Amino acid sequence: MRHARRRVVRRVTRLAAVGGLLLGGAMVTQAAMASEPPQAPATPLSTAGTAGETGSALTAKLGTARSAGSWIGADGRPVVAVTDAKAAREVRQAGAEPKRVGHSMNELKSATATLRSAPRVAGTAWAVDYRTNRVVVRADSTVSSGDWTKMTQVASRIGDFVTMERSKGTFTTRLNGAQPILSTSGRCSAGFNVTNGQRDFILTAGHCGPTGSIWFADNQGDKQLGATVNSNFPGADFSLVQYDSGKAGAGADVVAVGGGKGVRITGAGDATVGQRVFRSGSTSGLHDGQVTALNATVNYPEGTVTGLIETNVCAEPGDSGGPLFSEGVALGVTSGGSGDCTSGGTTFFQPLTKAMAALNVRLITSGAGAGAGGGQNPSPAPSAAPQSTVAPSAAAPGSSAPVSGIAEGRTLLARLTDTRNVGPGLLIMAGSLIALFAARYIRSEQERRAYQRYYSATWG
Repeated sequence: MRHARRRVVRRVTRLAAVGGLLLGGAMVTQAAMASEPPQAPATPLSTAGTAGETGSALTAKLGTARSAGSWIGADGRPVVAVTDAKAAREVRQAGAEPKRVGHSMNELKSATATLRSAPRVAGTAWAVDYRTNRVVVRADSTVSSGDWTKMTQVASRIGDFVTMERSKGTFTTRLNGAQPILSTSGRCSAGFNVTNGQRDFILTAGHCGPTGSIWFADNQGDKQLGATVNSNFPGADFSLVQYDSGKAGAGADVVAVGGGKGVRITGAGDATVGQRVFRSGSTSGLHDGQVTALNATVNYPEGTVTGLIETNVCAEPGDSGGPLFSEGVALGVTSGGSGDCTSGGTTFFQPLTKAMAALNVRLITSGAGAGAGGGQNPSPAPSAAPQSTVAPSAAAPGSSAPVSGIAEGRTLLARLTDTRNVGPGLLIMAGSLIALFAARYIRSEQERRAYQRYYSATWG
């Protein structure tokens, strides 16, 4: 009876261990497959962009003497700054929310023009804050007390609607796909793939390297991508890297966001104050924040850049040139800023539509095939109608897509070895293997002892 019970226990243990192996294997496979980005339908345009277009159209209609910019409210509706009651009624009749302010866009632009005409101070930046109806001047930690005093005197002569702020860190370009691209100038991030109808290019930051810079996809310099054929910096901050093969290849409409995942780009548009945006870079990956101002000016140590998008999204060295987007709509490429992704900071972006217009190229999107001579259509910009009432906080990066091109997405093996995805299944499999080996060891020991007893009794 005792031997029969032992056989039953051994059988149950083996069956339980085999069952655990099967269960753990199924869990690992399911977790690995689940880590693949879902193939969601592409978002044709940005909901925040529709509200932004409505606000921009109203400010254009009212003119710079009766309006002072627009932004997206917390409820997703466009808000327009106006200077008189009649303008407020027109805005309200158009379905937007008016806000009475004391200074028109003409006054705000006059203030920024005065700041530009003053002696240049590296480490300073300014932009119009539409929501507070002020011009905000910032100075980083490198600005001396003497220069700060001079800037303050210039601001005070303009008026009390120009405010001065000290910023932590320094305003620097983020040199050193959002995929990494490398050259002798340093490391940057790929922005967006564009085409002129004949050849394909990477549109990235101008400060990443001058015309003629050679770019690689690896540290060893074995995978040459192409060379910079057009660069604009300072003044603006954009450049074109022409692919050696002439073609961007598969996945040209996807920007990487880390972990082998990407976001499909469906069009290009202009950013709006208050809009939730997403930035991806080869150093810090995917981060989000809000557009805080437009037409910002930054005095980098290398020179002054104007017309930038100001945001509170963080960035770090190596993120330069990386894409800014929202709901699949491309907005800009990373220029520079202050702070990092631990303490936060301010980051500026070169608007994409202005860069493409200057370079005479168009975006490669999910609606057009990549490659030279592919017959791409110009990338669609967000439409002004219908009006959006989606809150900025509800905005998403865009539809998911696997990453290909400069660096392929993670293989199944990589996903299987990612303990964050498959940890529970691996633990079950490990426990089952231990139980199986333990049962086998116990049986072997029992058989060895039985053998010894038998031969001791036989030959004793």
